[in-house]
Amino acid sequence: MIGKASTADEIVNYLRSLRSEEAIAGMERFGIVTETALGISNPDLRRIGRLTGKDHARAFTLWASGIREARMLALYTLEPKRLSADAAWGLAADFNSWEIVDNAADIFVEAGLVGLIPDFAADEREFVRRTAFAMIAGAAVHLKKEPDATLIAWLDLIEDHAGDARNFVKKAVNWALRNVGKRSHACHAPAVALAQKLSESTDKTARWIGKDAVRELTD
Repeated sequence: MIGKASTADEIVNYLRSLRSEEAIAGMERFGIVTETALGISNPDLRRIGRLTGKDHARAFTLWASGIREARMLALYTLEPKRLSADAAWGLAADFNSWEIVDNAADIFVEAGLVGLIPDFAADEREFVRRTAFAMIAGAAVHLKKEPDATLIAWLDLIEDHAGDARNFVKKAVNWALRNVGKRSHACHAPAVALAQKLSESTDKTARWIGKDAVRELTD
């Protein structure tokens, strides 16, 4: 059995022993990238992470394996407060799945790396750009002490990239807009105003983002 003293190789071998072809097929139906997947659910990976404990260096060795489950476990077992901006960029360069992005985005927010949001948004790679908006969505919920003004300022990024028609970007932009609008009374009005503006756009993607956000934020 694995534990806190287990090496990355021992953990990877344990993960391989849990491989399930049936579970892999099920993951594909949710749009999860399964090229390196072993079919282990995220709740089970979190349980494994509790057994192995946090180990920052080992987490990056797990990430380097390229295995989907090892990478998810790496995110669950690295130490956010030790995560540097350079290391976050190194992880982001490997992103190839909405699932990895959304979990990593929460870690980046916890690590206090929200300053990377504009840079991630400016990056042309689909999953790196998604990271920016997944971070905004997460920050709107989890950063309770962050001034509302910070969230409101990010609305400019949302507007700037509302025309990106790529599936995993547009959904994250929409998610970010909705979460900013739901954060507080102060955030609600400017978010609704932007949503209404986008809903009247001549751009198909921006119009979809706006209409969907208006529907939720005015419900």
